[in-house]
Amino acid sequence: MMGGNDQQAYDRGTSLFSPDGRIYQVEYAREAVSRGAPSLGVRTADGVVFVAMSQATSTLMEAESIEKLHKLDDHLGTASAGHVADARQLIDLARRQAQGNRLRYGEPVGVETLTKFVTDHIQENTQRGGTRPYGAALLIGGIEDGEPRLFAADPSGTPNEWKATVIGGGRQEIQGHLEDAWTDDLSLTDGVELGVEALAEHDEEFGPGDLAVATITESDGYHTVPEAEVADAFEAAGLTEGDDDAADEE
Repeated sequence: MMGGNDQQAYDRGTSLFSPDGRIYQVEYAREAVSRGAPSLGVRTADGVVFVAMSQATSTLMEAESIEKLHKLDDHLGTASAGHVADARQLIDLARRQAQGNRLRYGEPVGVETLTKFVTDHIQENTQRGGTRPYGAALLIGGIEDGEPRLFAADPSGTPNEWKATVIGGGRQEIQGHLEDAWTDDLSLTDGVELGVEALAEHDEEFGPGDLAVATITESDGYHTVPEAEVADAFEAAGLTEGDDDAADEE
């Protein structure tokens, strides 16, 4: 009969399967992601939209220091959830790969190619001793051959392509709204409004200043949406500041 110490060995090992086929450390990393503020991505007919909660946890914190959305290349961006330090390591890795591809081949890296490079690196940390899985998830989106594409990378290293999805806290409610409301003819403006509406399915009050929004299109590349335009989407979605639900802490 297996003793308690043997059970703990499966729990502590980063590269051991439990008898029922689970890697507990990967599951713990996913739990770390679920405790982070939500970030979502929406693929539209015109490009990719990222919307993320970026509320400060204190009135003394500079809101500009909270980074949830990042430019990877002119045609590529990412949104993160989970441990910020872990996410930054993966973002730096993705940026180096994107820059290296331009220098080596003289062309932008593909969205799927970059995603799989990052997820291969994430997966390596689930099977090597002396490391732990990354406690962060990423959405990677951009334009490839004139078409918008959106991928998610979770702590197991699995890359999946999505039409719209969310990472971080409140996933069940937010994903449910995305599934109900997404259509393949959404405009970029519709995508921003859908993202704002979906985050309102979460359970804390928020306003336009608590959101970070970015779009990626073939014509304009990666573009950070100013707060005034976010406020317009907030109003178009029928929301009023202070009355609706939103996000978890960073």
